[in-house]
Amino acid sequence: MARERLTMQRWESLTHWPLIIASLLWLLAYSWKVIADSQGTEEIVLWTVIIATYAVFAVDYVVRLSLARPRGPWFRGHLLDLAIVVIPMLRALRLLRVLTVVTFGKQSAGTVLRSRIAIYGAGASLLVIYLCALAVLDAERRSPDANIVTFGDAMWWAFVTVATVGYGDYYPVTALGRIWAVGLMAGGIAIVGTVTATVSSYVIEKAAHGRDDDEAATRGQVRGLMQQVAELKQLIADGEKKP
Repeated sequence: MARERLTMQRWESLTHWPLIIASLLWLLAYSWKVIADSQGTEEIVLWTVIIATYAVFAVDYVVRLSLARPRGPWFRGHLLDLAIVVIPMLRALRLLRVLTVVTFGKQSAGTVLRSRIAIYGAGASLLVIYLCALAVLDAERRSPDANIVTFGDAMWWAFVTVATVGYGDYYPVTALGRIWAVGLMAGGIAIVGTVTATVSSYVIEKAAHGRDDDEAATRGQVRGLMQQVAELKQLIADGEKKP
């Protein structure tokens, strides 16, 4: 029996859940390492898991790049996948792929799209806040001038930062911590914009519901109606010709 040829679709089907599991393992290992401030053997084990997940994502990217045809457009269109390999924090975003299996029943395409955007937005918001809190805590806790020294402090700082409140009671003092803060602020603006756009779209649809008679017909609708009228006239003419 001939061996089935490996294609991009087959590879992605085979690696979908393994990559999600690898993302979860990375998130658990990194969370444990930072929150527990692991040392010694425990830290070595956690670093082993983190490096192993890095290898899994690197192999996945190399295989998909080798299977891509043509490779240039695929590379330019999948820069996020490269960033996931290079930037460890982005690996947890793979967990959002689980949301692709969510079904919404018999709904319009627009409603399904908004539902998915809302779910992705909520999931991305929580992940970004949690990961940035971990990253800032990891960068700050050993600085003598740090005021973010516990996981609770870090989560509070992340929430007030992403909400653009910025009380100023907690703030990063290290260069790396401030880099993560800039990333969180940029992510917070993007998340707020996405949520606002989704809510606005929902409100507009609800306001227009039941007012279809007030809307102007599109050219496509007019052409379709004219074609149906012409077909109906032809049927009537053919019927009249028959004895």
